[in-house]
Amino acid sequence: MDFGYVRVGSGNQKMNFQMNTSLRSDILPKLSFSIQWLSILIFLILLPISGVSQNQPNIVWITVEDMSPHLGCYGDQTVPTPNIDQLAKEGIRYTNAYATYGVCAPSRHTLISGMYPTSTGAMAMRTWKRTSSLDKITDPELLSIPVYEATPPEGVRCFSEYLREAGYYCTNNSKTDYQFKDPITAWDESSQDAHWRNRPSKKTPFFAVFNNVITHESKTFKDYSPKVTDPNSIPIPPYYQDTEAVRTDLARHYDNIHAINQWVGKLMEELKKAKVLDNTIVLFFSDHGDGLPRAKRWVYDSGIKVPLIVRWPNGEKAGTVNDELVSFVDFAPTTLALAGLKKPSYMEGIKFLGDDREEPREYIYAFRDRMDPAPETIRAVRDKRYKYVRNYRPDLPYLGYIPYRDQAAMMQEILHLKKENKLSAKQWQFWAQKKPLEELYDTQSDPHEINNLASRPELFEKLDELRTAHHEFVATYGDLGMIPESELIRKLWPPNGVQPQTKTPEFSVENGSIAISCDSPGASIAYKKEGESQWHLYSKPIKNTKKTVQAVAIRLGWKESKVANGNF
Repeated sequence: MDFGYVRVGSGNQKMNFQMNTSLRSDILPKLSFSIQWLSILIFLILLPISGVSQNQPNIVWITVEDMSPHLGCYGDQTVPTPNIDQLAKEGIRYTNAYATYGVCAPSRHTLISGMYPTSTGAMAMRTWKRTSSLDKITDPELLSIPVYEATPPEGVRCFSEYLREAGYYCTNNSKTDYQFKDPITAWDESSQDAHWRNRPSKKTPFFAVFNNVITHESKTFKDYSPKVTDPNSIPIPPYYQDTEAVRTDLARHYDNIHAINQWVGKLMEELKKAKVLDNTIVLFFSDHGDGLPRAKRWVYDSGIKVPLIVRWPNGEKAGTVNDELVSFVDFAPTTLALAGLKKPSYMEGIKFLGDDREEPREYIYAFRDRMDPAPETIRAVRDKRYKYVRNYRPDLPYLGYIPYRDQAAMMQEILHLKKENKLSAKQWQFWAQKKPLEELYDTQSDPHEINNLASRPELFEKLDELRTAHHEFVATYGDLGMIPESELIRKLWPPNGVQPQTKTPEFSVENGSIAISCDSPGASIAYKKEGESQWHLYSKPIKNTKKTVQAVAIRLGWKESKVANGNF
């Protein structure tokens, strides 16, 4: 597999302007002279409006958490969502967009890298720290679960670095959770105050991420948003019992969706007031499906299917509905394409937008691995209609020990009903103590994925097709999730599983400019001059200065280098 990468910089477009100065012999020299200067004058006047240098579009990601497509524009009228619905009227609404995992950290790793977590060691939830619900554990088996950073192959970078190299001002407000520690090279700003308004010039193109946690799983544990939902009006999926606790938690989730709608309206109004909306592409999506039992952490559509709306400037593509399959692994290469940049060869997704968009994908792939302390290995393949699920741990029940999830009142009720043997046949995925080796669902006739059709003879051909697609995926990309984590660490950090440190950058002077290099292959470099608080991404030699220059090198998954100081 080729893990090489492409560094893309912004270059000035050149235009060759040729003027024909050969004149017919019957034209007087004075007239010749006048026409030449008149032609030059007309060219100079028209130059600013001739499109010689096209402005790069601004790009904004509006991301929310733990939310399936429960929006008016997707047909769910439980709570009004007019601002998001308006976004769909003005853009493309995708009906088949999917996260790679039904949980945030591995999916966010996919978004920032353009690679599947199974290619980089980012499968488990989480890798580089324990969740807060495990802070006080004393069980030696749980304490033995390793803590490590996902480590992509050399040369892999946060895709925002390519945008920064091309002149974009990149901001993240403010969640990261990439399965490795946040590299300072990824963003110009990454904080709760980060905003595209802070760019150095109004002419500077920007890429801005705004993330809101209002719809996060934890916000259903108690009342968080103003109550706007009638619990009695909520459609109850068949994998839940219709109880007061279930309706209360679902109502809270819908209340939070209504609050998200207000926030989206505020962000869009900011773009309008600044008069940048006409040159801004907006993507709205969730980091995975609902933060509810039998949704979050699962590979069923309730856990991985997300809303995705792309608004183009000036009404282009307004009101379009697109049913192509889109995966989170496609977002990084597509965003680069929207900015006019090439896709690095290591990225494993396709470009689904842009002038050089690629052929739509035939399948999306989903995964489930360890969630907090609960071991698991599940893989899934989906086309537009059928979902194939391969359970590599059929000996385990679907419900593992996940104390964070168990804080929800509805989850407590489900566990109680399970203990009392009061769950129905449609809720078998909650009470089953073992799993079938394979599952197959017709999402058209069974959108909740309850009726396993893997044993139906009339579907054996489809079963074999999707099973083969799964095997071909593994053959192409590998699957580090099949390796025990104790061994995985040694593979990511050979030979003994100890985290390497990126080598300290070195300075040199080339033609009067300061060059910075690092002997760790594929490392990115950040620098700042004396008196500056913000780190800059190093991409080319910098002008010499009498001030001290500091530099740090970062390779994803490794320890950051020591700070190098250069005096010039």
